[in-house]
Amino acid sequence: MASLLAKEKTTGLLPKVFTEIQKLPSHLQDELAQQLLEDIESELKWQKSLAKEDFELGSLLAMAQEALLDEQGGRTEDKGFGEE
Repeated sequence: MASLLAKEKTTGLLPKVFTEIQKLPSHLQDELAQQLLEDIESELKWQKSLAKEDFELGSLLAMAQEALLDEQGGRTEDKGFGEE
């Protein structure tokens, strides 16, 4: 896998990550791969949202207000990073 990545345009750190992942059991490799894919999808969606011309500060403020109301209304859960 690392040799495949070396041919592509990647950072110096990414091939190292894949080399280390290959040392793990298959089920952990799959779990990490799934997490990475979800993170990439989430990041791309976020970047797309921010890049939209019609995205205004008001939209961000509305989302923040909604999050605060959800918290005050007890409709949120305390979770660690990446927990579902």
